[in-house]
Amino acid sequence: MATIASGNMRREELPDALSGTPRAHAIDRWIYVFMAAWFIVIVLVGFIPDAMMKVALVKAGARPPFPLVLHMHAVLMGSFLLLLLTQTWLMATGRRALHMQLGVFGAVLAAALVVVGFVLAPTMYYQVWGGATFGPPEVRKALAPMLPMLENILLLQIAAGIMFAVFITIALNARARDAGLHKRMVILAIAVPLGAAIDRMHWLPSTLPANPVATDFYVLLAVAPMFVWDVIRNRRVHEAYKIWFPVFVAVSATVDLLWDKPWWHATAKAIMRV
Repeated sequence: MATIASGNMRREELPDALSGTPRAHAIDRWIYVFMAAWFIVIVLVGFIPDAMMKVALVKAGARPPFPLVLHMHAVLMGSFLLLLLTQTWLMATGRRALHMQLGVFGAVLAAALVVVGFVLAPTMYYQVWGGATFGPPEVRKALAPMLPMLENILLLQIAAGIMFAVFITIALNARARDAGLHKRMVILAIAVPLGAAIDRMHWLPSTLPANPVATDFYVLLAVAPMFVWDVIRNRRVHEAYKIWFPVFVAVSATVDLLWDKPWWHATAKAIMRV
């Protein structure tokens, strides 16, 4: 047991200039709670004004009602973020047993998020495509220009869904053998779909609709507090970032290369079978 504990200590907390200070230990406990709360703030700031605007349009008859799968996605994502906040708070306050029990629910939520996300993307596309194809002339005229952008957004949705699934699987597989990798990778996994909220903050400088480079940069900024503290505290880059960052950059670069290209638009139509 002593050998295992020593190994875990070497992985998690290398000696540094801050060791033994109450402030450092407090940040160690609460940085993940802060990250979970920070992500919730990002989602609320991005989605609440956008949702209120779209609800008003629905009431005015200017757009169709939200599909059921969109409500399911919102409930699942909100539940996952609240569970993440709860789980980080439980660990910060020493309630490990309850944290482990709730972890099973988290795994179920994560799987449901992936499934519902891959149903939501084509549903939203078909909703606009149907209006642009079969609606009255004025509706077709208004919706037709939106289809190329939706095809680009489909590219983002596929990339985010795949990365979230990969990272959350790594996090879940590491929960028993490497707590440090587990907790960081859960945070990094949920950071990927934050781009959807960030893109709705129209007051932020953006490279859209030309490309999503700015969104990728803002996602990196969102995870920066945890990364910076890790480097300051342990004087090294944790293995979680060595896994996450190359994948995130490679996938994001691929999305940027395909963005708004004729080949991608043709492929998106083929995927949607339209």
